[in-house]
Amino acid sequence: MRCIPLATLLYLRISTIYLISDSSLSPSPLSTLYTVSPHHISRIYIETTKMPPFPPPPTPSIDWTNIGFKVRDVNYHIESTYDSQTQTWSPPQLIKSPYLSIHGLSPALNYGQQAYEGLKAFRHATTTTTSSSSNNNNNNNNNKITIFRPTLNASRLSHSSTLLSIPPIPTPIFLSAVNLAVATNAEYVPPYTNPALTGGGLSALYIRPLVFGSSPQISLTPPETFTFAVYVTPTGLYHGISAVDALILEEYDRTAPKGTGSAKAGGNYAPVQRHSMAASKEGYGITLHLDSKTRSEVDEFSTSAFIGVKYGGDGDDEGNGVTLVQPDSDNVIDSVTAASVLEIGEKMLGYQVEKRSVKYEEIREFDEVIAAGTAAGLVPVRSITMKSRGERWGFECGDGGGGGKGEGGPVCRRLLGLLQGIQTGEVDDVFGWNWEVKEVEGMMGRENEGVGEGEENGVNVP
Repeated sequence: MRCIPLATLLYLRISTIYLISDSSLSPSPLSTLYTVSPHHISRIYIETTKMPPFPPPPTPSIDWTNIGFKVRDVNYHIESTYDSQTQTWSPPQLIKSPYLSIHGLSPALNYGQQAYEGLKAFRHATTTTTSSSSNNNNNNNNNKITIFRPTLNASRLSHSSTLLSIPPIPTPIFLSAVNLAVATNAEYVPPYTNPALTGGGLSALYIRPLVFGSSPQISLTPPETFTFAVYVTPTGLYHGISAVDALILEEYDRTAPKGTGSAKAGGNYAPVQRHSMAASKEGYGITLHLDSKTRSEVDEFSTSAFIGVKYGGDGDDEGNGVTLVQPDSDNVIDSVTAASVLEIGEKMLGYQVEKRSVKYEEIREFDEVIAAGTAAGLVPVRSITMKSRGERWGFECGDGGGGGKGEGGPVCRRLLGLLQGIQTGEVDDVFGWNWEVKEVEGMMGRENEGVGEGEENGVNVP
């Protein structure tokens, strides 16, 4: 034990405080404070433990070479509650148990009053180039963790909430909750890996914010309470890193015109599962939706946005000879990944960018087709099939003309390399998209009461 200046405590974690009285020179723990007369205290000794650096290294409990895309045990999730009486959201809180307290008659369970988001946190390379345009002006890029464009996800969740009669979550609360979720589970952010050495694969900490009506309500009126939660889990890529064949769904309309297609609501995705599973059995790795009104224009893939690529004359796949086309539809969500890729293409590679309606007949004119999404990344599409017409259109996907793995055409690979480079700090973040995760003061020991000893995420708990 030793005496230390008070200012030093800002950099040390206090493990034990001892009080020394004139009548007894033996240390007395702080827990016996009230047995020592304050008039006899002459010295205070503080036993300290040096704070470990943040962020911590990846946990050795996971085989990082085989992450997959599944839920794993982590430390905490985050919750905030909306009170209709005060019309405010509570400060985000750490919760140890993965289970939510929700009434069986809540509108979330009965009426589908629920929306969610998806974004990712990445661990940066040990030695990289940084940009002064990052959100914190910290030029030390070693091993830091950043979240990719979280303000766009906050805005999109606000839009989804409004469509589903849920009070929008203020952006500061959203960002605080997401930062808290990642910071308290930082050891589950996968180690940095060079995508060039892993065939384009890039692991990350997947972040799943969700909001729902949680108090009991039978009538079709807003409930008194809403819950906002943030979960995280380490993952690989949803579709892997190989080209996929796509099937146009003709027997199912994803959303109605002027409906909730632009919202990231669970009800838009659950009905697609049986169709996607049936398509998968036939060898199609992804499904594509046309517009519900005329079934003549491209909307989006079931899991991601649609991007068509046109080369210039004589097959020019570089510079302003390349055109990126994204469908402009009111019935799809605003894809953060697609928007980022289009901006990278336009401002870093000199590509032409068009966001407009895309007729089905135009599909055959694309040299490459890319599925773009947070969970999916950039997925090269090998072909698109429309059964009713007996048509199948093929695209450049790097498979050598058939039979190969297909890691993407030249434009897809170029865009993916820059996107992943920015996300991991290998490429200068000239756009200021990376949002650095900060350690949260006093976050140790903040967990809900009543959690069973040894209970973790719940995935591996009997």
